[in-house]
Amino acid sequence: MNIPGHIFKGYDIRGIVPDELNEENVYQITQAILHFFQTKLKRKAIRVVTGHDMRTTAPQLYPILKKALMDGGAQIVDVGLVSTPTHYFAVLHLKADAGIQLTASHNPPAYNGMKMVMREGDKITKIGMATGILEIKQFAAEGVILSESGGGEEKQEGIIEEEIEYAFSFVDPKNFKPLKVVADPANAMAITYLGPLFEKLPGELIKMNFELDGTFPAHQPDPLVFENLRDLQRRVVEEKADLGLAPDGDGDRMFFIDEKGQVVTGAQSTALVARELLHEYPGSTVIHDIRYTMTPRAIIEENGGKVVMTKVGHAYITKDLNTYNGIYGGESSAHNFFKWTGGAESQLLMVLLVMKIMSESGKKLSELVEEVRRSYESGEYNYQTEKAGQILNNLKSKYADGELSELDGIAITYPDWRFNVRTSNTEPLMRLNLEAKREEVMKEKLKELQTFLLAHGAKPHGH
Repeated sequence: MNIPGHIFKGYDIRGIVPDELNEENVYQITQAILHFFQTKLKRKAIRVVTGHDMRTTAPQLYPILKKALMDGGAQIVDVGLVSTPTHYFAVLHLKADAGIQLTASHNPPAYNGMKMVMREGDKITKIGMATGILEIKQFAAEGVILSESGGGEEKQEGIIEEEIEYAFSFVDPKNFKPLKVVADPANAMAITYLGPLFEKLPGELIKMNFELDGTFPAHQPDPLVFENLRDLQRRVVEEKADLGLAPDGDGDRMFFIDEKGQVVTGAQSTALVARELLHEYPGSTVIHDIRYTMTPRAIIEENGGKVVMTKVGHAYITKDLNTYNGIYGGESSAHNFFKWTGGAESQLLMVLLVMKIMSESGKKLSELVEEVRRSYESGEYNYQTEKAGQILNNLKSKYADGELSELDGIAITYPDWRFNVRTSNTEPLMRLNLEAKREEVMKEKLKELQTFLLAHGAKPHGH
């Protein structure tokens, strides 16, 4: 049976249907995942939460996934059509052993895939390159076949409502001011929780692209590509709204748009929420990734928190949040992680916290962002190259007088500016991110780095 090795990614499984992922190999891949779970837990009888997103291939692949689990002796809890954060919540809340979500996140319509997690007490472990995906790949290639008795299925209704009530137990909305909010989930999974959430909140929700549609007729559900946010930005201004919401395809990322139609970066929303939580939970640890650190680090330290910087990637941040007993973690790509959700993402909590801050302060979102701003960010620039190692060494030589970190690629820091260049795990790409205390320095140094990369053979690849 053909199972392409490259569909096993850093944090999940993703492939084009039917060429790479199909009705034939999904059964074998799922049994390989189950074998991994059973090996780790040292028992056959385990309870696995299953769910899926709105992709057009879910109706054909999801029953096969469930059958593979039940044939292998697993008791499955089917939560149905849910976002990825809701799936994580279900694994934790229902005290299941593990979970598999059928999703391809923000990828184009032709893709589908799986995200896998295990539960350890009140914490979630995401299965990625460092935590077992290579073992699953090997089991799948070997053709592991499981046939065990005791498999079965139960349906779990109402999990989204339970997730919302759980979020309310940490952020009580009873004193929220009525805000006007525009949301564009891009016909994708955040619809499933934003609609029910705003039915319980004061104010007005203006809906854009709010019909689930796995062909993504409006635009690709990837808010990190800021071109996808243009219509939402215009609508926020036209409606004189207080803020805009831009989640991604499976609902585990959330960008905010301020009342002026400007994008609030992931580092800025991290700083804003970190400041709020450190007032409520003094001295706590907050996690952020290496791409943009000047704003989050400054705000966390100014407010008495402890800082842990991590590699880029949601699986790494979940792991570090749990390892360091952090209260909150924010990634530049707008993943937001909380202690109360096992270290996994909760954009419900993120939205509620931003609305709480706005309500209690009486300030506009743009004003709050300026309060926490400690740097200006370049945005991410991608370059194609087959000489990444050589270029990284050249950068280390050129900027040898800066403070070097090799946590993820290289990051070099000076008193008033810094940059990070790292390579993609899956493509021959280098990614450049740069920030500075002053906007003119950011622009000057960005031009300097771009010129350097071009001179060393790196070719621009979108933005």
